[in-house]
Amino acid sequence: MSFMKKLGEDIVKSTKKHSITDALEKGAAQNRHDDPDEKAVDQIRENLAASHRFRSFAPVRPKNVAKWFIDGHDYFYAVSELIDSAQENIFILDWWLSPELYLRRPPSDFPEWRLDRLLKRKAEQGVKIYVIVYKEVTQTMNTSSRHSKNALSELHPNVSVLRHPDHIGAEDSVQFWSHHEKVLVVDNHRACIGGLDMCFGRWDTHNHPLADCHPTDFTRTLFPGQDYNNGRVLDFQQVDNYVSNQVSILETSRMPWHDVHMSIVGDAVMDIVQHFTERWNEVKKRKYRHDPTYDWLALPKFVESMYTPDLLNLALHRPHHEGLTAKAEKFKNRWHDVEDRVDASGAEARHARHARDEAERGFDIPDPHAMPTGTCNVQVVRSICDWSHGQLIEHSIQNAYLQLINEANHFIYIENQFFISNATLKNGPIKNTIANALVERILYAARSGRKFKVIVVIPEVPGFSGDIQQENGIKVIMAAQWRTINRGGGSIYEQIRAAGFDPLDYIRFYHLRAYDRINAPLGFISQMEINTGVTFHEAQIAQARMWIGDDGFWHQDTVKIKRPSEFAGVDDNNLGMTEKKTVEEVESVNFPKSTALAQGIVQRFESGAPRSDVMVSDTISQHLLQDETQLQDEAWMGSEQEERNCFVTELVYIHTKLMIVDDRRVIMGSANLNDRSQKGDGDSEIAMVVDDTDMIESMMDGNRFLASRFAGTLRRKLFREHLGLIPPQNCVTGEEPVTSFMHAPPIPAEDETHLQEDQLVADPLSDDFERLWHGTARINTAIFSEIFRTVPNDSVRNWDQYKMFLPNVRTGHVANAELSLPEIKEKLSKVKGTLVEAPLNFLIEQKELVENRDWQGLNPSLPIFV
Repeated sequence: MSFMKKLGEDIVKSTKKHSITDALEKGAAQNRHDDPDEKAVDQIRENLAASHRFRSFAPVRPKNVAKWFIDGHDYFYAVSELIDSAQENIFILDWWLSPELYLRRPPSDFPEWRLDRLLKRKAEQGVKIYVIVYKEVTQTMNTSSRHSKNALSELHPNVSVLRHPDHIGAEDSVQFWSHHEKVLVVDNHRACIGGLDMCFGRWDTHNHPLADCHPTDFTRTLFPGQDYNNGRVLDFQQVDNYVSNQVSILETSRMPWHDVHMSIVGDAVMDIVQHFTERWNEVKKRKYRHDPTYDWLALPKFVESMYTPDLLNLALHRPHHEGLTAKAEKFKNRWHDVEDRVDASGAEARHARHARDEAERGFDIPDPHAMPTGTCNVQVVRSICDWSHGQLIEHSIQNAYLQLINEANHFIYIENQFFISNATLKNGPIKNTIANALVERILYAARSGRKFKVIVVIPEVPGFSGDIQQENGIKVIMAAQWRTINRGGGSIYEQIRAAGFDPLDYIRFYHLRAYDRINAPLGFISQMEINTGVTFHEAQIAQARMWIGDDGFWHQDTVKIKRPSEFAGVDDNNLGMTEKKTVEEVESVNFPKSTALAQGIVQRFESGAPRSDVMVSDTISQHLLQDETQLQDEAWMGSEQEERNCFVTELVYIHTKLMIVDDRRVIMGSANLNDRSQKGDGDSEIAMVVDDTDMIESMMDGNRFLASRFAGTLRRKLFREHLGLIPPQNCVTGEEPVTSFMHAPPIPAEDETHLQEDQLVADPLSDDFERLWHGTARINTAIFSEIFRTVPNDSVRNWDQYKMFLPNVRTGHVANAELSLPEIKEKLSKVKGTLVEAPLNFLIEQKELVENRDWQGLNPSLPIFV
C-alpha cells in the first residue's frame, strides 16, 4: 500500500475515532493562552509583529551577506564547511534527517564527510549540537525519526536530539501536521534556510543523473544504499537499514531532485536563532521539563530585553516554578552584542590552516567568524501556531507572498513542490489566496495594457509511489492543482478568460524531465559473474558492508538489495508505475564479516570484466547540458538491444519553495504553495525575504533595468540550468574542482552575468527569450513523448485513453518499438536541459476529478493533502 493511500485511510479512521479528543486537545491548547501573564506575552508578540512588514515576528535586517545554492551538490558541500567551522554550537531543524548522508561525494573518496561522522568530530571538540526532527506518524511514513535520534544521540553527550510532535494517544498530540523547516545555524553566526532536508534522496548535481551503475568500479557510486531512490516507483523502506536498497540500479532509474537553499551571515541570523530557541524550549517544556539531559536555551539578548523579568520566563517557555534562576545554555549573540564580536578560542589558528588549503585552490577565504557587512536586507518569516510553537497563529509567509505579488511590476517566477491555492475570494476548502493575488495582478496589467508575465515550474506528478488512477492521494493533489490552474469554474485561467483575456499571454506552467542510460549491459555483467564466481548482487552486498565501515557507528546486521528480474508486464489492476511480481525479489541476507573481506569480494567481481569499459560513461545525463561530446559518440560494451533497453527517463522532482519578483526580491524557504504550509495552523515553516541593494545592469522588456544581484543571478542560473545552458557538473572522483558556488558565505559566487548564455535569459519579457524558453520546452516535450510515451500527456484526456496510452514496458524505459537505437539517440541529442510543458489537458474530460464532494468540504481527509 502506498504512503498516500495509507495516510488517507488513517485520516478518515482517526477523524471518526478522535473527534471528541481533538476538541479537548484544541481546548487544552487554547488554555495555554488564558492566563493573564500568558496573554501579556502574546500581546507583546502581537504588538511587535504589527510593527513589522508582513506581520512577521522579525523585522527587516539590513547589511546581511546572502548566498543561494542550486541543487544538493553545491549546498551540502557548503554545509560540510559550515559544520566543520563550528566552535561553539550547532542548531539543526529538519523534517527528515539521515545521519548517514554523505555531504561530499563520491562517498568512497569522502568517508569522513558523512554527516554523523562530522557531527561526532565536532562534538568531541566541545561543540554543543542541538537537533529537532519531525516525529512522523509511523503507520504512514518511513522516515524513522527514532533512528535519527538514536544514531545521533549515541555519537557523544554533546549531541541532543528532540522529536516532536507526539501523535494519537499522547497527552499533547498532533495527528498529521509536521515540522517542515530545514534550518542549520552554526555558532549563532551563519545560518541556512531553504528546501533541502539533510536526508536521503536530496543530494543531486545539475546533471540530474538517473543512473548510478558502475560494474567495473563500485567506488564511483554517487548514491549509496537508500540514497538511490525513486519515490514514484517505491516509497523509502526501512531507512534505518541505510545501506539497503529495494530499487534495482540495473533496471530502475532514480528520481532526480531539484531544489534551492540559501545561507546568510548577518543580523538576521539571530532571528533564526530565536525561532529555533523558542521551538526547542517549547518541546522541552512539553516532553522533558524535568529532564536535565536536555538544556533550556537562552533567547538572544535583544529578544530578552523586550520582556519584564516575570514575563521572560514565559517567553522562554519555562514553567513558572522553574524561576528566572533556571539554567539556560547561552551562546554568543554575535550580531547584537559588540562584546561578542570576537573569534572563539582557537578559531584564528583553525582559519589560518583552512585559508592556506583553499588558497591553493585559488580562493581568498575570509575568517568564518569575521563580521562582514553585506548588501542584503533580509527578513525572516514563518508559519507557526500553538501546536508547533506554543504561540498564536502567525502566517507571515503567506502575507509576504500576497504583498510581493501585489507589488510586482513586470515578472514573477515561481518554483514550488505544489501549486494549490484559492483563485477566488469565495469560501471553499482551500483557504490561502495566493492564486487570487496572481489573478488580480494579471488582470490589473491586462486592463492597463502592460506586459506582465508569470512562469510557474512544478513537478509533473506528486512524488509518491503508485498509479495516478489508483492512488486517491495523488489524484486529489493533482485535482487541487488543476482547480487552481485551469479547471473547476474558479481557476486562474478561467477567471482571466472570463475577463476577456488570454491567460497564456500572462501565465504558463512547466515541469522538468531528464533522460539517461544505465550502464548495465546484462551480457557483459553475466560474463563478469561467470569469470569470477561472484554475482553482481553479491558484489552489491559486499559494497554495502564497506559503506558501514569499521568505525563503531551504528550498523545493521542484514541487508536487503533488490535483484534484477524478468519483466512480467504491468499490473492491469494498478497501471502506470507498478509492475507484475513473479517472485519475492528482495530478501534479507547477511553481510561479509569484515570490510576487508567485503573489499576482496568487490575487487574480485570487478576484475572479471572481459575487457576494459573505461571508455563507457556510467551516466550520459551530461548531454542535457553543454557537454563537449556528442550523445551519438557514447561507447557501449553490450549489444544494440541491450543499450536500447538501458535508456530511461524520469521526471525531475521539483522540491523548491521559491518566488522571484521583478529580478529584485526573493522569498525562499521551506513553505510549499498550499494550505498546509501557508495557513500557519498546519505545518510549521520558515522562509526569508531578500532585497539585495547591490544592483546589476540588466534588461526588462527591451529596456535597461537594474536588477538586484541576489535575485537576478539566481533566476538567470535557474533558467540556464533548465534550458541546458550551463556546463555539466560531473562528479566522478574526489578530485573535482571546488567552485565558488560550493563554498559557504561570506565567499561570494563567481559573477557570470557577462556570459553569453546569461545574456540570453537576462530579459524574461523579451520576444527572443520567450521563443527560447517556449521553444525548448515544446521540443523537449515532443521528444520525450515520442520515445517514452510519458504520462501525464496532453493526448490523454480521459481514463480510457489513459489505459490505452500507457506502454507495456518497465517504468521509464523506451516505449516506442518502431524507433531504432540510432533514431533514439539522434532525437535525444536534441533535448536541451530538462524543461517541458505542463500538459494541462491531461484527463480534462474527467470532470469528477475537480467537481466532487471533496471540493464541497465533505472529505475529512482533504486538508492533509492540500
